[in-house]
Amino acid sequence: MKVSMSVNGKQVSGDAEPRTLLVHFLRESLGLTGTHVGCESSYCGACTISLDGKAVLSCTMLAAQADGADITTVEGLASNGELHPVQEGFWERHGLQCGFCTPGMIMSAVTLLEENPEPSEAEIRRGIEGNLCRCTGYHNIVRAIEYAGAKMRGEEPAPAEWENA
Repeated sequence: MKVSMSVNGKQVSGDAEPRTLLVHFLRESLGLTGTHVGCESSYCGACTISLDGKAVLSCTMLAAQADGADITTVEGLASNGELHPVQEGFWERHGLQCGFCTPGMIMSAVTLLEENPEPSEAEIRRGIEGNLCRCTGYHNIVRAIEYAGAKMRGEEPAPAEWENA
């Protein structure tokens, strides 16, 4: 079947078997490999994308269900060579180690900050609870999202903890 959608601001279309998962369509048909295939059971969040402004798990959705949708993947966040504030936050606050969870974590954080521009630490932790990280312990991920929130509000982010030492 033919599916078409807007992905990262571009209208795309392609053929997909009716049982093709959206994550596989994005990766295999469109070459957008930033969306990771993790557990394929909606447990880990590595496949998180933005679909019509909401964070969704692309491993539990068929490509056909996304027909006509507006999708943003981690590849679509940077603009004019500038990282999105959440991407910058992960860079500046060392919010990753192995990087496998990072694209999904970033996409969840973008949605969180669009819905709540000034979340508390507890709200950040709730906002990313559908994304598993096996490396970091989440501390620097939370700091990265706090950094991004400040940048998105036009504020100067607080200095990194290691800068105060």
